[in-house]
Amino acid sequence: MATRDAVVLGCDASILLDGHTSEKKAVPYSSVRGYELIDAIKEALEAECQGLVSCADIISMATRDAVVLAGGKWYDVETGRRDGDVSLTSNVNLPAATISVSDSIKLFASKNLTQYDMVYLLGGHTVGIARCSLFKDRIYNFNKTGGPDPTMSPWLLAELKEKCRRISLIFDNTYPLDVKTPSLVDNSYFQEIKKGNGVLQIDQQIALDELTKNIVDDTVNDPDFYTKFGEAMVKLGRVEVLIDGQGEVRKSCRVVNKKPFIFGGLN
Repeated sequence: MATRDAVVLGCDASILLDGHTSEKKAVPYSSVRGYELIDAIKEALEAECQGLVSCADIISMATRDAVVLAGGKWYDVETGRRDGDVSLTSNVNLPAATISVSDSIKLFASKNLTQYDMVYLLGGHTVGIARCSLFKDRIYNFNKTGGPDPTMSPWLLAELKEKCRRISLIFDNTYPLDVKTPSLVDNSYFQEIKKGNGVLQIDQQIALDELTKNIVDDTVNDPDFYTKFGEAMVKLGRVEVLIDGQGEVRKSCRVVNKKPFIFGGLN
């Protein structure tokens, strides 16, 4: 799950539930992959320790393992989350890629995450991809000017024009969020946005806005980047979790558990 998704929706594995109107049917989640891997992990865990490990915890631990496999550093994952039982497309109301830095800071702060956490976590989404529709206006009609975003480098503009044509027969193509090392978790994202190579508007703006510019500058050569990123991920994993008697531990991550049928009293 992308950083902004977890910040807005919390960490209750609702995105994994199937259904014609579930969250995974929402347009912003159309590029999400890996459901089958979560299914396989859940099946193996249920065979060994039935009903003990939630799908929400599986997502958090699988994310940590993916970070390590992508060159990041191991960090301990807090466990004990429980799974939600509601998943609706109508609940998916993600902030736009054009959100301002100040509004993004307020959003993260509402979830007890600092602007430092925000910058590090945005850097961590670089192993992902974005659909052209999220940033096409930056290429062809930025702020309705009829031209490109002037903060975008000429190199990136040419790249995106090639990948995201103004009129294309390919439905909503995609482009990696890290233009240099798209399969690695590292600080190259910060190096690139300082060059004007931020794909999403919010990515580029954190390198320019006075509220976050110095953080980005410091992160470019920060030897503790992986440690700080891991600490931010742990804090992200605490966002609106269900614990104790809340929610449930699903038997299958795709469906809520069947509730026992209780006969009503008959006179």
